[in-house]
Amino acid sequence: MNKTLPIWRDATNLLLEIEQAVKHFPRYHKYTLGSELRTQAMLICRLTGRAWRDKSSAQHWLEKLVPAVDDLKIQLQLAKELQVFRNFAEFERLATLTVDVGKQSGGWLRRLQVSSQSEISRKA
Repeated sequence: MNKTLPIWRDATNLLLEIEQAVKHFPRYHKYTLGSELRTQAMLICRLTGRAWRDKSSAQHWLEKLVPAVDDLKIQLQLAKELQVFRNFAEFERLATLTVDVGKQSGGWLRRLQVSSQSEISRKA
């Protein structure tokens, strides 16, 4: 994997930051919401990697990645409302990374969709 690929860098940073944050969650939330956050962040990394490596099916993987990022946003918002983060800055870092990954994945998907449409138009 190209370590300079911005979406990969941001997705892995997001996973690492979530791992660090969940360590400090109250016990009640660590094994429920914390586990879900960790699983969702790992899914985002997997889908990002698959979209990058499997060029012929990249659009398929990105169509799964975009809603996965949206789901993580909802989970982060819930965690914020439950006040499980050590401070607002911790939530803010995670939210910013999630938004960045969402923008990049959405832009990547749109570029592929436009490219597909152009290819279909040329063949017609």
